[in-house]
Amino acid sequence: MLTRIIPWLLALAAALAPGVPSPRAQESKEAPSAQARVQPQILKLPMKGGGFFGGDVAMAAHFYKPQGAGPFPAVVFSHGRAADREVRATLKYPVLVGHGNFWLRKGFALIAPLRRGYGETGGVDGEGSGATWRLGSCRTDPDYAKVAKIAGEAVLATLDWAREQPWAATDKILLVGQSVGGLTTVGIGAMNPPGVIGAINFSGGAGGSPDDSPGRSCKPESLTKLFEEFGKTIRIPSLWLYAENDLFWGAEAPKEWHRAFSAGGSKTRFLMTPPVPGVKDGHALLASGGRLWSPPVNDFVKQLGF
Repeated sequence: MLTRIIPWLLALAAALAPGVPSPRAQESKEAPSAQARVQPQILKLPMKGGGFFGGDVAMAAHFYKPQGAGPFPAVVFSHGRAADREVRATLKYPVLVGHGNFWLRKGFALIAPLRRGYGETGGVDGEGSGATWRLGSCRTDPDYAKVAKIAGEAVLATLDWAREQPWAATDKILLVGQSVGGLTTVGIGAMNPPGVIGAINFSGGAGGSPDDSPGRSCKPESLTKLFEEFGKTIRIPSLWLYAENDLFWGAEAPKEWHRAFSAGGSKTRFLMTPPVPGVKDGHALLASGGRLWSPPVNDFVKQLGF
């Protein structure tokens, strides 16, 4: 009996807490390959100035690398953000093992750092937006630019580390992120870091609360303005992927965010998928909707020349 119940509970946990996925939950849906899963190496990356009183941080990261010397193109993956502080503090897998293997099979290395305040990295969590809910209404003006900036520090530190690795093709780096990590991916992409050639945003945003306000985040118009600013400077191509049944943002706000972003003139594609099957909340698109997102991601990667 337990052998049937436990996998179901793991899958449910991944769907309800998309920023904190189980390594096994829903992996079979993420890609059709039946190849054995490769487990990540656990690294400690230097993050200068990210600790208490400006000290350095040894940032935990999950690392997947193809066999051989390389050089290999690389993905830097940014995880989401669970609402519960304890869940953030105990985060073990910043990226699904299945998603790490998805890129591995394409010949990419993947590095997924655990940001400050999460899991083994620990330290001060500075990513709070300030969104406060009461009786289904957001009562504050959240600072989403701060969220993207603080979360982006981990991406920049990871890029610095990757550029020094002999296995890395430092002119072929792809940014990928989910939820708050998707917002972070777009924000760092707007800085046009050297060697970064594209960005993939899975369900990106901030300030959502499905319990307090299902389908509408806190002050989504603030994110519209922020994405508009990102769109003014970004030069790399991007792919945005959201699901119709996303309970964090709803279906309309992401469209508005992308319209504001695309006004900047960069090469970008937005895809609103049908509801993710088998889950209530389509915010679990990355974990549970592989058949919906893998074709456009494959096309995007081909357009980048891989």
